Amino acid sequence: MMTLLIIAVLLLGFLVVLRLSRVAQLANDLRGDREENIPERDNRISGRLMWAFGAIYMAFFIWIPVHYHDVFLPVAASTQGVWIDSMFTFNWWMLGIVFFGTNIALFYFAGKYYHRADRKAFWYPHNNRLELVWTTIPALTLTAVVIYALIVWNKITALPAPGTMEVEVYAKQFDWTFRYPGKDGKLGATDFRLINGDNPLGIATKATMAKRLDELHAQVAQETADRDARSAILPKDALDKADKHIAHLRRQIEGIMNLRTLMQEDIAANGDNSTYLKGADDKVTKEFHLPVNMDVELIIRSQDVIHSVYLPHMRAQMNAVPGMATRMHLVPTITTDSMRAFTKNPAFDYILLCNKVCGISHYNMQSPLTVESAGAFKVWNIMLPVFEKPGAAQEEAPVAASADTAKAVAPATADASATKKESH
Repeated sequence: MMTLLIIAVLLLGFLVVLRLSRVAQLANDLRGDREENIPERDNRISGRLMWAFGAIYMAFFIWIPVHYHDVFLPVAASTQGVWIDSMFTFNWWMLGIVFFGTNIALFYFAGKYYHRADRKAFWYPHNNRLELVWTTIPALTLTAVVIYALIVWNKITALPAPGTMEVEVYAKQFDWTFRYPGKDGKLGATDFRLINGDNPLGIATKATMAKRLDELHAQVAQETADRDARSAILPKDALDKADKHIAHLRRQIEGIMNLRTLMQEDIAANGDNSTYLKGADDKVTKEFHLPVNMDVELIIRSQDVIHSVYLPHMRAQMNAVPGMATRMHLVPTITTDSMRAFTKNPAFDYILLCNKVCGISHYNMQSPLTVESAGAFKVWNIMLPVFEKPGAAQEEAPVAASADTAKAVAPATADASATKKESH
């Protein structure tokens, strides 16, 4: 109700000003004054009002950040964030000097040199020296800004030191999943074709490949049987659609078998250093933890559309792009508990956000981040279950082998059956 009352008062005030301006115009008409002949007193009042407006404008501009300082982000909680804040501070000082300098000059000259009947403006169309000055100074200033930004960017994107801990941040509509290395300290290889209900990140191991092949073989057999059983009643376009989907599944099987061959070759070439032997002890979780004062390399992937890993308190952001892995590294410098004490907010949490509008539930893509001491992080990490229990590959291998044998016959049988139906 109060809001409506304020709006009504403002609207009435605006209408009153309009009517008063109309009354003043009618009074001028009755006196025979021409509209373009403005008295010097009115011009002087306009000039002084311009000074008053400029003062209020500058005061309001200063008041906003002072008044709302409490809702700004706290100090940067990472080494890279400190670099970013320093760069922004440099830019704000530069912009502030230009902003206040130009606006003070604007309001001063507008109020000082109001129109007078006995004064004419000096016609000054061109000056090469001035042109050179106000072209060179901004150019040099922007060059300095760009060089400074490139220095910061190169520091942020520099390769981390060997042995830096890797953490995968995996995005999909509409949540985050995280993967930490096991005892070997390395993240295993991944492939999107291996994604299923038990393997949301597509971690590539012998067992996951065998299980995925079994699933696809079973799906091909079931869909082929369904297609053949209903071939007499289904229209041709439905049959074609079913055939295309079965062919797609077979291409997936072929792709995974090729991947398995690649895995075997990589293991033969690299031995225990093969990334295909590193994924079994990886740890997949929905919780995001990082150790304080340790360099961490974030490996960022997306399952579906472009997302963006945004850690505002760390001043860090990197796109998550389907089909590729992007990277960024950072060094958290303030634990969650220390930041709670600093902000005097016991409920404070660092937060991971998606900074791309990725769909109708984009707002759900957020996850708390806990920054803790190295010891606390180690205890938390130890408690996480490994992705694959020891011996899983050996248990799955015989099943996969039989499935692959069945697959070698299935396409030929299906193709022969399809040819027979078409000739019939």
